[in-house]
Amino acid sequence: MIKDVIQSKSCNPILVRLGWHDSGTYDASVQDWPKAGGATGSIRFSPEKDHGANKGLDWAMDVIKPVKEKYPSVSYADLFQLASATAVELGGGPKIPMKYGRVDAATPEDCAPDGNLPAAAAPFPKERATPQEHLKDVFYRMGFNDKEIVALSGAHTFGRAKLERSGAPGVKESTKYTKDGPGNPGGSSWTREWLKFDNSYFKDVKAKTDEELLVLPTDACLFEDEGFKPWAELYAEDQDKFFEDYAAAHKKLSELGSKFEPAEGIVID
Repeated sequence: MIKDVIQSKSCNPILVRLGWHDSGTYDASVQDWPKAGGATGSIRFSPEKDHGANKGLDWAMDVIKPVKEKYPSVSYADLFQLASATAVELGGGPKIPMKYGRVDAATPEDCAPDGNLPAAAAPFPKERATPQEHLKDVFYRMGFNDKEIVALSGAHTFGRAKLERSGAPGVKESTKYTKDGPGNPGGSSWTREWLKFDNSYFKDVKAKTDEELLVLPTDACLFEDEGFKPWAELYAEDQDKFFEDYAAAHKKLSELGSKFEPAEGIVID
């Protein structure tokens, strides 16, 4: 059923964003569940769903609501991560080796604090001077390394940034690649075929030859920082390696902060 929703709505990118934004609040220094954040389904509650970084995700939750209604025993945390992984696969990306059985955060008091998700451009939190410092702050907090940061950044091969949801520099009302949709038209995409999951993001960010494509400071720094650059260069040349590393990093992200019942989780073929 989730596949039918994704294919009928062409909503792959925003469902990836939904799964990421639920799990990407994780703080490895906090021991208590669900206070550490992560993939707990807490993004369905205010105030978390109203955080600036989560603009537009109400629509994503609404579009998969029929799945929850048909399968009420599936937790929101599982549903958000299932939708995200399925969206990647349906877009031509790798199959993510997922597991399920996540327990949902129960109340708005379990929401993660605002400011835990990455910002696209300055001013960055903690007065960081560069985008790479900011990315490392955010992802090191969750337990990721430089390779994983770059691999996960490659998911920007999907989707668009829209003016009404983003204050980032360079975002346009529409481009020749987005003016006709599919879905609601408009916004700026990182790649020409923004519903196709491949390694085009790395090629296009490296080239910087198409003014119609978006390159944010947090994108450009992948080819500037000495810890990021070798991986960005590799993924621009080797899609298979990108897919391998992306799948592993996506799986890790999807499990951050989760409590599973049973503890070992449930694997679905």
